[in-house]
Amino acid sequence: MNQNDYNGKIIHMKRFPSPNPNVELKEITYWSNGLRVKGMLAEPKWERSTDGFLYLRGGIKNVGKVRPARIAQFAQEGFVVFAPYYRGNQGGEGNEDFAGKDREDAFAGYLLLKSLPNVKQIHIFGFSRGGVMALLTGIQFPDAASLVTWGGVSDMSLTYYERKDLRRMMKRVIGGTPEKYPERYQERTPLYELEKLEVPVLIIHGVNDRNVSIEHAYRLERRLRTLNKSVECWYFDHFTHYFPPTINRKIVEELTKWMKKNRKR
Repeated sequence: MNQNDYNGKIIHMKRFPSPNPNVELKEITYWSNGLRVKGMLAEPKWERSTDGFLYLRGGIKNVGKVRPARIAQFAQEGFVVFAPYYRGNQGGEGNEDFAGKDREDAFAGYLLLKSLPNVKQIHIFGFSRGGVMALLTGIQFPDAASLVTWGGVSDMSLTYYERKDLRRMMKRVIGGTPEKYPERYQERTPLYELEKLEVPVLIIHGVNDRNVSIEHAYRLERRLRTLNKSVECWYFDHFTHYFPPTINRKIVEELTKWMKKNRKR
């Protein structure tokens, strides 16, 4: 068998303390391109859910780590949630490379959810840098039910120009600047492949976001509308990258309703 035939196969799982009495958490080790990668699985205790939810985090390394409380928040809404840590993190093998080969960890996470006996369809969610990962995963798996990008990156070159604090990391991980290696940044930018996207998309973004500018959302929306793709946008004039907790909870409820509305019949 090819090593990729094992993608998404669970190697090991262990119980993880849950902050929510209604949600059971497990830390999973799974195969991704021959690497043992880790992630977190959250399942509602009182409801046998048929909806899988792939949660793709932002950041890199220890910035933007998967938070059990956040994963449990989505499981509480009736989803089986899986959140990859991405390669090289929290005991996983390999090296995270900012939407390069580590996208395979998201793809394998999708396959992991698909392999669970009760999961019938899968929704994809990306926050911040996870927006790129979500779009790339949606392109890879046209059978996904819905896709949400919240404060999501859509253009990797734009991130390089906007975020001076990330430039050194991006040059190291991607191998240079957008001027020198435009193709490496384009490979990580799903805007160039949206013709292949079949899944309905919801874009959520704070207009005052300084981490991932609203321009990322506008570029994604324009491209999707040009291609006559299904897209809905929720823009919030007064918010930044992080929304106040009460608003955040309300949006989680609303976006999960939107996902359920887009279930495949």
